[in-house]
Amino acid sequence: MIEEKDIFFEVVTPLDFKVRVTNEYWQLITTKKHRILIGKEKEIINALEQPDQIRRSRSDRNVYLFYQVSSLNKWLCSVVKRLNGNGFLITAYITNAIKKGDIIWSK
Repeated sequence: MIEEKDIFFEVVTPLDFKVRVTNEYWQLITTKKHRILIGKEKEIINALEQPDQIRRSRSDRNVYLFYQVSSLNKWLCSVVKRLNGNGFLITAYITNAIKKGDIIWSK
């Protein structure tokens, strides 16, 4: 069970569910997966709370991709899995293009 002290951040999305990220998992994302995201937690939080677009994954109906325009006309994508009403961050990355999938929310 996750304790409060282990939570790095928790936000409510426009789809009205919470997304949690633990300190340990944020470290994994920023040190092993996508080092470019070091120091970008505010941008990730903003992309989850106020995305430009949310798409549903084509391969897993419980996975959502939260897109927000970032600098240099690129997109910041936060990938979230929703289980039992709650969400957790799978990964986040910067990309040139939005992946295919059903648009389920847009600004």
